[in-house]
Amino acid sequence: MNEALARLDLLTQPSVADERADPPTSAIAGDCYLIAANATGEWTGKDGALAGWDGTQWTIAAPKDGMLIRDTSQSTWLIFSGAWQRLAAPAEPSGGSVVDVEARAVLANLLAALKDFGIFS
Repeated sequence: MNEALARLDLLTQPSVADERADPPTSAIAGDCYLIAANATGEWTGKDGALAGWDGTQWTIAAPKDGMLIRDTSQSTWLIFSGAWQRLAAPAEPSGGSVVDVEARAVLANLLAALKDFGIFS
């Protein structure tokens, strides 16, 4: 029952403290991490999964397509679609020689980024 509650807590509103390849030595109950590539220690072979510390052991949850998490260390959102992807902000307009062309390009980049992130289909 406790393991099921820990997994539920990990998956209901996932927020990770950081992305790392090795388990921290001083985790606090409730801490959650995104397991980075080439993971070591208890996380070996769990690349891309979420790891939550319940005070006694790590609960590992494999990601599913469409899963959304918040990385609090970088104040960014990540979505899983075969691999974790960070939503990158589109480039700001520059130059200014042809405002209409630049504005359209920036709007197109913004829409593409929102589609990549699953906000628009």
